[in-house]
Amino acid sequence: MRITFDHGALKEAASSEFLFCFSHLRWNFVYQRPQHLISRAARSRTVYFMEEPQFSEAIVPHLETQTTPEGVTVLVPKLPLGASDMDIIKMQRSLLDELLASLPSGRMILWYYTPMALPFSRHISADLCVYDNMDELSAFRGASSQMIELERELFRRAGVVFTGGQSLYESKRERHANIHCFPSSIDISHFARARSCTDTRQSDLLTSLGFFGVIDERMNLELIAEAADLRPQWQFMMVGPVVKIDPQSLPQRPNVHWLGEMNYADLPEFLAGVDIGIMPFALNESTRFISPTKTPEFLAAGLPVISTRINDVARPYGEMGLVEIVENARELVDRAEMLLTGQKEYRLQKVDAFLSTMSWDNTWRDMNALMQQAMKRSVRPSRKLGIARRASFDWLIVGAGFAGSCLAERLASQRGEKVLLIDKRPHIAGNAYDRYDTAGLLIHQYGPHIFHTNSQQVFNYLSLFTQWRPYEHRVLAEVDKMLLPIPINLDTINRLYGLDLSSEEVEAWLQARAEPVANVRTSEDVVVNRVGRELYEKFFRGYTRKQWGVDPSELDKSVTARVPTRTNRDDRYFEDKFQFMPAGGYTRMFERMLDHPKIKIMLQTNFKEIEGKIRYRRLIYTGPIDEYYDFRFGRLPYRSLRFEHLTLDEEWHQPVAVINYPMEHNFTRVTEYKHLTGQISPRTSLTYEYPSDVGDPYYPVPRPENAELYKKYEALARADTSVRFVGRLATYRYYNMDQVVGQALATFRRIDAEIPRTSMQSRDRPPRLYQNCMRCDDADRTR
Repeated sequence: MRITFDHGALKEAASSEFLFCFSHLRWNFVYQRPQHLISRAARSRTVYFMEEPQFSEAIVPHLETQTTPEGVTVLVPKLPLGASDMDIIKMQRSLLDELLASLPSGRMILWYYTPMALPFSRHISADLCVYDNMDELSAFRGASSQMIELERELFRRAGVVFTGGQSLYESKRERHANIHCFPSSIDISHFARARSCTDTRQSDLLTSLGFFGVIDERMNLELIAEAADLRPQWQFMMVGPVVKIDPQSLPQRPNVHWLGEMNYADLPEFLAGVDIGIMPFALNESTRFISPTKTPEFLAAGLPVISTRINDVARPYGEMGLVEIVENARELVDRAEMLLTGQKEYRLQKVDAFLSTMSWDNTWRDMNALMQQAMKRSVRPSRKLGIARRASFDWLIVGAGFAGSCLAERLASQRGEKVLLIDKRPHIAGNAYDRYDTAGLLIHQYGPHIFHTNSQQVFNYLSLFTQWRPYEHRVLAEVDKMLLPIPINLDTINRLYGLDLSSEEVEAWLQARAEPVANVRTSEDVVVNRVGRELYEKFFRGYTRKQWGVDPSELDKSVTARVPTRTNRDDRYFEDKFQFMPAGGYTRMFERMLDHPKIKIMLQTNFKEIEGKIRYRRLIYTGPIDEYYDFRFGRLPYRSLRFEHLTLDEEWHQPVAVINYPMEHNFTRVTEYKHLTGQISPRTSLTYEYPSDVGDPYYPVPRPENAELYKKYEALARADTSVRFVGRLATYRYYNMDQVVGQALATFRRIDAEIPRTSMQSRDRPPRLYQNCMRCDDADRTR
């Protein structure tokens, strides 16, 4: 077989970075997410967009090339008709290899829209692999049986994963440690042109409902036919190519017009002639995770919009009143009649306020920043494993959070012993991991972590690795449309009930409402016994049910016993002697802690996968104890969290770092990080927290039956001399950070007393104690 390649048609490489995009969609098909993003990628790097092959008889395999006005080189493999699947893969790989050999050296990014490109591209050595998971392709008609397995491989290879919508993100977020949701965005100026086009309507007497996009198995053809029959005087204008379904199956009515493909540039003019945008999608597996790009495009054009109940349309567009959600044809025509008589100016104000935060430029900026971060921290586990295989370690520590990292540091610095520290995530610091987002603001990836302790020993130990920023945490709760201090204090009661009580009076007021409980066993008992049922219902019950997934009456008393009730105006959340934030952030503190020549770190590494492949003398395990013992007695229940990170173009969003929402919304709290870090910026970053039963384990669920189950695993651990269990997950305890550090230091003292030192040396570095109240540099504060 002879392979030919037309070098002359290729764009001359003008940058030192190359991006190869592998797509199941053709560039000149419907202009959507891939075209918007890859065009923007081409502004700063050399970009190739490789489509699926086209077949012809008696053709010599070659790449047909086209350079778009945006500077993207589109590659179309031209292959002989009748080739076997294996030959198709070999020919594509050969064509790709020849192109790669012709390029100058530079950084390489592989960007995938389809896992089906892996068989001919998996051999390419890249600085970063990106999976932009815009659709659930395995649910589409005609999907390959290999799709699911190839996607698993792609998740393993990818350094960063993007999803095209919130529903898809929620279904995939547990499959990758660096996955981010980027829903459909909008070229506002392009579609806003429809608002100023006034000469495209054929008649003001005709009502027209319009759709544009791919017309395939995702379209509810029956709904369109029924709506057209219900309103025969209305015109239904359907724009887009018909694929994967028989054109003869399209409902034929005098008032339903199938207009075929239309250029992206002509869409504003088409929309100017439409009264209402419709998205009549079928509800099936192929639409379960879609996030239609046309939703914001209809809105930018100034149109009211009606959609069937697609998850990523109902939330947030339906919830915010920007799109009408309907279940059937009757509801569609009823809502359309309502919209035709609605107040257009008020609706457009809401639309424009929402769309002002969305643009493909901003989406690409944020994606690109995440890619740069991923390239900086990318490691090759196989290479690191090779190093580990050749070495011999005194200790293998599983988990690079507080427990594992503190023990690694103590064992290396105080005993001179060699430590291999592994973590399945792509970073150190566990749940305390923080990072700078695309706005340059330091955020906590896994929700706010506020350091507080009464232990001088713990504070002194961590001061070896960080300077501190004084910070006293304050929290407000939204109750009865007011933001009130929590824990409950004098101001909480006075503002909630419109009173003017003194400290002595509020103490009597609370005692009068308290409902004494003879035997305090549950979280409900604790609060009702202290402040009565009304305050319990307003502040505690809803929040606790969201956080833990069960009623407080079913939880151990320890959950709410942690929260005090005050009769003075002290609005601090904690009363500890030491209340600070690490000046450079938690990740920087962990980096200093682990900066030791006797500590080796392997990230993105699962203990079960390397067990037996490396040599070590002793094991410390900080992961879930039930997982270590292969769930011998069943799974220990944990609560997990889902986080939504958001950056706003405003200096401040809320008056304190954290606001709790005990009564409204699905999320429990919202965090604004500049309060914690002291950074100065015209923008601000927030995190919304959604408790969940699925995902990484965060909180052991304190119920009697769970405690009994843990005792079975604890008995195994006590009899098992081959491993030491340390930390929240390994000991099934709801510990604060300082408690985990204290437990780790106590574990080290026991080790040091019980086990003779194997290679005792003087310290490799002198201890250093940072001043307690030093502020971070101005450069850090304004980053």
